[in-house]
Amino acid sequence: MPTHRALAYDLKLGLGTVTRAYREAEARGLLTSHVGRGTFVADAALARSPNAPIYLSHNLGPVGPAASRLNDVFARLAKRRDLADELGYAPPAGPEAHRHAGAAWLGRTASVGNLDWARLLVCGGAQQAMAMAFQILCRPGDVILTEAATFVGTKLLAEQMGYRLHGVALDDQGMRPDSLADVAKKTGARVAYIVPTFQNPTGRIMGLRRREEIAHVARAHGIDIVEDDIYAPFAAGPAHPSLSTFAPERTFYVTSVSKVLGPGLRAGYLLAPDDARFESLSRVARAISYSPPALGSLIATLWINDGTADQIRDEARAEIVARRSLAARILGDAVEMGRDNSPHVWLPMPELDAERLAAATAREGVQVTPPTAMITDSVLISGVRLCLGACEDRAGIERGLSIVAASLRKQTLPNAMNVI
Repeated sequence: MPTHRALAYDLKLGLGTVTRAYREAEARGLLTSHVGRGTFVADAALARSPNAPIYLSHNLGPVGPAASRLNDVFARLAKRRDLADELGYAPPAGPEAHRHAGAAWLGRTASVGNLDWARLLVCGGAQQAMAMAFQILCRPGDVILTEAATFVGTKLLAEQMGYRLHGVALDDQGMRPDSLADVAKKTGARVAYIVPTFQNPTGRIMGLRRREEIAHVARAHGIDIVEDDIYAPFAAGPAHPSLSTFAPERTFYVTSVSKVLGPGLRAGYLLAPDDARFESLSRVARAISYSPPALGSLIATLWINDGTADQIRDEARAEIVARRSLAARILGDAVEMGRDNSPHVWLPMPELDAERLAAATAREGVQVTPPTAMITDSVLISGVRLCLGACEDRAGIERGLSIVAASLRKQTLPNAMNVI
């Protein structure tokens, strides 16, 4: 590497700024300094400290495929004469070009009923899309029905907004229609949040018949559905028709590019079931954010329109397949792999054992998602979620999974696989 002074001169920066940058890079294991010899790029194999935390709790897709294309898309953006236009306020539903691209992406990666770009809103990620849908459907104190183990962000949103979550029983295809009907009768709830494809946290996927049954129960009990289909791009082959296909008049379809292109883009999409509720969502969007973030959505739009997003999806999906093979080999029968290409897998076990496992792996530097973060009804289900996408490479995943396996061997888990 050049000396601090030489690099400061070349980049026209202050010497102190460059010195701090070198120190930070060295702290991250990217550089090594030797007195009298200089500073050198660290060996790639040594760049990650063996003691660095491994986050099997972060539910991401592999970021490598998208990261490798960032320089190219930034160079393209720098050449655009209209780039400054993206700094202005967009319409509350997002620029039309971004909405068209979002609809095209859904058309290629999911099977969405009643898909119309004119009812599609661009949002700052799926979390904001969920919050907007709940805001026009619910009031503080209202009950929202979810799977008995559900997305962490849904629990956080409910806590913040004063909603009450009520768990619905699951089986190997996710939410059970008989339980949905029973709980709807008991609670009077009129909103359900459902993840039908690679259910979070279990990775289970609804079959076609199950989706029809869920839609039938929702229509019979007057339930509006907030469908989170964020994992559909990872499905192998054509995706199952979304719940919006079977109940288009009552389904708010939520997704984003976070799991495939990267959560930092903050580009999500929300499909309203009809024009009236599209207008209601647009007013909510104007009130809470005035307009959606444009630059991340612009990158997503460019990648969708030129086919780069499809290439990134295919590479990320292939990487997840390889990592799932590692999980199956290392964890064996203890892990419920689910079907297809879910980027997260499930370790079913009693709640106390799950909490002990999470604590044990944390002591070894591996973070997993404990049941308290996900479970809405621990009588119905309990376990630990393992996310396979956040680690930079397979070596990190293999090391993390091996620590989980070792911790499992130290615990007595009778009939763990029978806990549903």
